[in-house]
Amino acid sequence: MNKSFLESFIFEKMSETALPGLSIAIIKEDEIVYARGFGQRDVENGLPTSPDTMYSAASVTKSFTALAILQLVEQAKLTLDDDISEYLDFNIKPKGQNILIKHLLSHSSGIPSLGYAEALINHVNGLGGKALPIAGPKDIMTFASGASDWVETKPGERWFYFNEGYAMLGQIIEEVSGLAYNDYIRQNILEPLDMNRSYFAKKEIDALDDVAVPYNVRLGQIPEPGHYLYRSIRSEGGLITSVVDLTKYIAMYLSGGKGIISKASLKQMQTPRVAMPWLSRPELFSNKKAKAVAHYGYGLILEDFYGEKLIGHSGHVGVATAQISFLPKQNLGVAILANGGGYATSQFAKTALASYLEKDISKLTFMATDNSLSNLTGRYQAYKGTINAKVIKHADFLKLFIGQGENAEEQILVPKTLGKDKSRFFTLLNGASLDVEFYNRNGNIEFIFERYKFKRIGPI
Repeated sequence: MNKSFLESFIFEKMSETALPGLSIAIIKEDEIVYARGFGQRDVENGLPTSPDTMYSAASVTKSFTALAILQLVEQAKLTLDDDISEYLDFNIKPKGQNILIKHLLSHSSGIPSLGYAEALINHVNGLGGKALPIAGPKDIMTFASGASDWVETKPGERWFYFNEGYAMLGQIIEEVSGLAYNDYIRQNILEPLDMNRSYFAKKEIDALDDVAVPYNVRLGQIPEPGHYLYRSIRSEGGLITSVVDLTKYIAMYLSGGKGIISKASLKQMQTPRVAMPWLSRPELFSNKKAKAVAHYGYGLILEDFYGEKLIGHSGHVGVATAQISFLPKQNLGVAILANGGGYATSQFAKTALASYLEKDISKLTFMATDNSLSNLTGRYQAYKGTINAKVIKHADFLKLFIGQGENAEEQILVPKTLGKDKSRFFTLLNGASLDVEFYNRNGNIEFIFERYKFKRIGPI
């Protein structure tokens, strides 16, 4: 395992994004082979994180909800082809067709996200959003009941992430099991897997030590304590847990169910059901054709990872982020939790797995893109310093500023091809597309913008 690289990488990305704290654990078969906390779980009091620190698992919770539904299928209490209106007072028929349980599981109801979770999370944390009178799934269904004109496709045709649907699945679990959602998950998943630091209720969390404060993170500012929505968000993102507990959960998938679910049902969860909308950009580095980079199963996301199937789920509730990822063929998995938004936890996870397996990390697309863009940033000048320019990295783009101060002209540069010696970008200018070319000439970086040539003179 390339431990020093991984730890330096995590520290660097946390620093760049002002992320207060993060915990990580890697599991091989049934054994934790690496675990560590980085940064602070409580900034005000200077308290460190640990592998046992508890954070929101956010939408990783959806995999627990999907697992619970598959358990109830095995108990013959429902089927995946059941119309959800058999259990819920929700009667929208996208394009005249019934929404089935399997459509909610795969985010393919035909209804685009209605945004209730984003509205509530942002509102309660002072980030805008919208106040909504929602305290649970019945309120969510009332909120969604007027969405007939929001329908986009027939069920099963297209992926639209639908938090509202996973709230409905939680209600279905209650209807058919006779238990409150939290109690069902505790009795049928958490307790059998000995996940003894995993809870849903605020009163349970408040009684525990080593709990991370959730933070609103803004670059250049001191992180501000935020809030979880303990009751409003449950089956779609309400679990509070630790990375140590999540490794026990991952081990269940790696070992074929550990008696709480059959291998056949796990296979159902891990079968691609619908393509997610992100396409690869092979033209950045090669001539290969674009293809979907991820598919959604039932509560799990499936991707390619060095030619193997990578399975997992991410989570983001504004003030906390999460990721579980595992490689079935390697019997290897990783869990990551953080107390704020920052560098993508999915990318932390892929870097951790690649580091453990000692893979060529530069082959990871996000890493190659990040490195290629970062290598082009800096201060530039035209001939004899007549014009100044600055290039900075912004997400997966470059920002070009020509001139200085308030009068600087700003352009977004979208990558077309990224290479060692030449990289091409485009921007839109006066309603037309304009190519911008960067060259590495014996270690000297230059770029051409319209009529001008600029040479890099130093870092930002």
